[in-house]
Amino acid sequence: MVLSIDIGNTNIVFGISEQDNWLKIWRIQTDWSKTADEYEVIFRSLFTSSEIDKSEITKTIFSSVVPSLIRPFSEMLVQMLDHSPVLVEPSIYSKLPVEVLNPYEIGTDIVADATAAYIRYGGPCMVIDFGTALTFTTISQTGKILGVAIAPGLLTALKSLTGNTAQLPDVQLVAPPSVLGENTIHAIQAGLVMGFAGLVDSIVCRTEEELGLKLAVIATGGLSSVLQNVSSKIQITDENLTLDGLKYMAKHF
Repeated sequence: MVLSIDIGNTNIVFGISEQDNWLKIWRIQTDWSKTADEYEVIFRSLFTSSEIDKSEITKTIFSSVVPSLIRPFSEMLVQMLDHSPVLVEPSIYSKLPVEVLNPYEIGTDIVADATAAYIRYGGPCMVIDFGTALTFTTISQTGKILGVAIAPGLLTALKSLTGNTAQLPDVQLVAPPSVLGENTIHAIQAGLVMGFAGLVDSIVCRTEEELGLKLAVIATGGLSSVLQNVSSKIQITDENLTLDGLKYMAKHF
């Protein structure tokens, strides 16, 4: 069995795979202050409740966009599983089927997304990752990462809006019945969900115009389903794309 871990700014998503099939995937909140011992308690508890025998985990790989958590996770994984994990970092990029642009500036989660998307869907394509940030990664026909656009994520925008206003409530991120919000909740949903759909479609259109070609557009991340039926450009929703990229890397390193 392979353990793949994606450490993001908001959530840590990790899963157990066997023979290319996901047995279980978990999502927990990222806490930068937790120690290796504290994370080990969480992982052990989740493994036990899901009847996962940790002794059967033969390989572990993890990606982190939170530098302060790399050491605690490395220590925790060695202590719990008795083997050293593979850390996704620029030193392994040359062995991937994608060519990485500016390897020391690009997020390791973006590299995992691009790897999985290119293997599964081919190029040219664009991966839109709905995380703390909203990232647009374009991959060429030959597997070269051509560039990335970054905007605030849906939840980040919602928290900024409701956290800095006195009378706006926190709302569920779903498409409203109309862009003409007739109450406060629908008004916020119209502005965010419909507005972000416009942002997504605009970035895709501008990218296609600049390149002079059509892209396969894949949405991923925890909130990827929010715009699934609202955006006119998203063709595929693949929520576990990042973990699939990590799983591929684990098989080859």
